[in-house]
Amino acid sequence: MPRNPDYVAAALGFIIVVSAPVTVAETLTAAWTTALERNHQMKAAEANTTASEQQLQSAQGQRLPELNINTGYTQYNQSPTAIANISGGDTAQFATAQAGSAKAQAMVTMPVYTSGRIDNNIKSAESSVEAAQQQEATSELNLKMQVAEAYIAVLRTKSAVNVAQSHVDSLRADSKDVLDRFDQGIVASNDVLAATVELANAEQQQTKVNLQLDNAKSSYNRLLDRTLTAEVSLDEHLPDAPTGTLEELTRNALKQRPELTVVNAQIDALEQQAASVNATRLPQVNVNGGYQYQQNRYQAHEGLWVAGINMDWKLFDGSTGHKTDALKSQAIALKEQRDDLSSLMMLQVRQAWLEIEETKKRLATAEKTINLADENVKVATDRYQQGLSIHTEVLAAENSRLTSHDNLNNARYDMALARLRLRHAVGIL
Repeated sequence: MPRNPDYVAAALGFIIVVSAPVTVAETLTAAWTTALERNHQMKAAEANTTASEQQLQSAQGQRLPELNINTGYTQYNQSPTAIANISGGDTAQFATAQAGSAKAQAMVTMPVYTSGRIDNNIKSAESSVEAAQQQEATSELNLKMQVAEAYIAVLRTKSAVNVAQSHVDSLRADSKDVLDRFDQGIVASNDVLAATVELANAEQQQTKVNLQLDNAKSSYNRLLDRTLTAEVSLDEHLPDAPTGTLEELTRNALKQRPELTVVNAQIDALEQQAASVNATRLPQVNVNGGYQYQQNRYQAHEGLWVAGINMDWKLFDGSTGHKTDALKSQAIALKEQRDDLSSLMMLQVRQAWLEIEETKKRLATAEKTINLADENVKVATDRYQQGLSIHTEVLAAENSRLTSHDNLNNARYDMALARLRLRHAVGIL
């Protein structure tokens, strides 16, 4: 039975369509999730947090008993001997230990009073953990902003590619029209040359924009730890700006930004560390006990149980005081940095808020002029075809249309970027 060619073609077309992979546009939220899972900056921040947690456990372990076991063997060239005076002025010698002997001991030592040295050291470590955790949150916030900027850069450049392609298509049609009119002897060769030059310039600009899009995609893929040449398809939907007045947003930023918490925790860690170092000059009391063994056949009891209490009080030390002062000075320096950081955050919120207000005006103007620019090209082309104007007016109208589309494109994505920057400045990205 002969096959219907149209039926076979339709069936093959259906199979191709069904089996072709469907590309789903990636959202900014999905991009953030991928970046946080794969990005090396985040892995480094997480490792720093883990290190701080281990340091805290180490500080807490100072409260626990310490068990030390040691053993050894000593060999003398002769047995240790004592000299004793005997009545009548005579002397006698007798061995007090073997020439060779083994010894061993197991001792447990536990601090009972350290003048706050261990407690302050633990508090310092706890503050360091908090600082590391908030630094991880800061790294997350900054990484999300980097991804957002790269995300918008791809969208912006992709839109610019479409604008450039539209410009090339328009000039290509114009160049063909001019060439046809030149062949008919209606226009001069100067119009052909002008149209050709403008088209060549547009094609060169199109090549440049295509390269920019490729670079934007590569930068985006790098942040997500993907192959630089991986295909990128992005969703145009982006988060809105946070609501509230400038004063409210500024107050929220000072409360929510993790950078300030990082600095505050670092200040507390230094102050607690200074207190811990200073406490080493005060009484340190510990108890100890254990079992000691000394091989000696001349000794009645070779193995002995022992217990004791020790106090160490460093009455003078030429370095501890300076170490304490150095740590306190570092804390003071961080306080100054904190005040400067607060001022910088307030500036970032204000700049992002003003940028939104500025882009609103630009976007409104661009949306109004875009249709006028398109219509202007049609009018200029019609007038030129009717012989009512020169070709330069057509090129000027087309360049004006290109500028209008570029302005709209930039205003749209500047607005989206400003909203994200405001969210980042407030600390809710």
